[in-house]
Amino acid sequence: MTETASAAAIAPSRTVAVVGTGTMGQGIAQVALVAGHAVRLYDAVPGRAREAADALAGRLGRLVDKGRLDAAERDAALARLHPAAGLAELADAALVVEAVLEQLPVKQELFAALEDVVGADCLLATNTSSLSVTAIAGKLRHPGRFVGLHFFNPAPLLPLVEVVSGFATDETAATRAYETAKAWGKTPVRCTDTPGFIVNRIARPFYAEAFAIHEERGADPATIDAVLRECGGFRMGPFELTDLIGQDVNEAVTRSVWESFFQSPKFTPSLAQRRLVESGLHGRKSGRGWYAYGAPGVPSQEAARPAPNTAPPAEAPGAVTVVGDLGPARDLVAMMGEAGIAVKTVNEGGPYIELPGDGQLVPADGKTSVEFADVVYFDLALDYRGATRIALSAAEDTSEQAVSEAVGLFQKLGKEVSVIGDVPGMIVARTVAMLVDFAADAVAKGVASPEDIDTAMRLGVNYPLGPVEWNRRLGQDWAYDLLSALHERCPTGRYAPSLALYRQAYAGDEETGS
Repeated sequence: MTETASAAAIAPSRTVAVVGTGTMGQGIAQVALVAGHAVRLYDAVPGRAREAADALAGRLGRLVDKGRLDAAERDAALARLHPAAGLAELADAALVVEAVLEQLPVKQELFAALEDVVGADCLLATNTSSLSVTAIAGKLRHPGRFVGLHFFNPAPLLPLVEVVSGFATDETAATRAYETAKAWGKTPVRCTDTPGFIVNRIARPFYAEAFAIHEERGADPATIDAVLRECGGFRMGPFELTDLIGQDVNEAVTRSVWESFFQSPKFTPSLAQRRLVESGLHGRKSGRGWYAYGAPGVPSQEAARPAPNTAPPAEAPGAVTVVGDLGPARDLVAMMGEAGIAVKTVNEGGPYIELPGDGQLVPADGKTSVEFADVVYFDLALDYRGATRIALSAAEDTSEQAVSEAVGLFQKLGKEVSVIGDVPGMIVARTVAMLVDFAADAVAKGVASPEDIDTAMRLGVNYPLGPVEWNRRLGQDWAYDLLSALHERCPTGRYAPSLALYRQAYAGDEETGS
């Protein structure tokens, strides 16, 4: 008889054990406790399990104070919480989740010892974010019951859980882990054991492209952050986000993924970020990273954030000509008319907006302004109507009139304008194209389904759209064309479109007969 999905979840009557009682271990234990399980806490350091149990009691008490948990539920949960003095006390566990040091030998030794303690039906899980699930299970006698359960911090609040199948993981074990996470009120996604899993693999360009633009002197951190927030729709920019995460943590993940992919240029770390880490400038926790924060943990001493580069007021053109289809930016045609700018349209050619002084305002396409006479590029926006800022890119020899007219046009549409250097692909467009490519490559290689990738990126890192959905909106050729142009100008392999993206673009051409 086939086990149903609901029956696959570990019953609340069964015990869950958590090994490792740091912030993540305590968070996972809290999730299991609130879901109704008896929870055993174990830590190799004597006394730590008891300290963690006391800390959990405090957490649950604060939930009661906030009205999110009633006192009876708290008392019942605490009655089910048991610090363990040794691994032998975990013998009755139906699931053991490990959250110890990110060191392969430490994890391998732990699970080898657990295998001698727990029952044959016990599911073994690692919360690793950077190590191979397959490698951790490599020395087990029964690796089929081993799975990755990657929670995001703080575990009680963030809904996403990546359920990672190692090379030897049985499908029944992966399903059991998936359904258990779902029963705990989480949103699980499935993926294979690839470096970085879903989120940490696909998110790399969000940081890497921003750092590369900064290293190329294309724009300063405050401007890049502002453009990605106010134009791209991302909740935080990469510089402020990595300061929050910790530069040492973020750089270590980037380096781990890069090395795991045999130093592929697609994942090359940032030298500028490496220098921050080497200098001990780890972000908020150290008082300074990309930005200064004053004394750690003292909000009143936090330094003022640098302002993004914002262009001064300029006169808007009275009339423009839109040549061709502006694609993702086609809303600008109606917006200019509504703002009182006379718009003439020409269907053939383009795409660009012809300015009165004969300059051209062109959607970011991976090329550079220096290649053309009086071309000003404008960046991709999540929503051109809702965006409050737009980035423009121009070469040193682009005429002042063309830049001024471009600035004035977007200011007339109610946008603040940041003029950056001659950056191929700009900021938002370059970042989104790379995210789309990484997602397409992951789908093609069976890492995860398109739906799970979009869910993971929205819930795991708060992207305004999943990269697969973004690709649907932009069109099958958009990312491929932009990256192909970027690759031509920066032929390191970093921007070479994946085979998956090539096939997608080619299929689109076949459908349209072009």
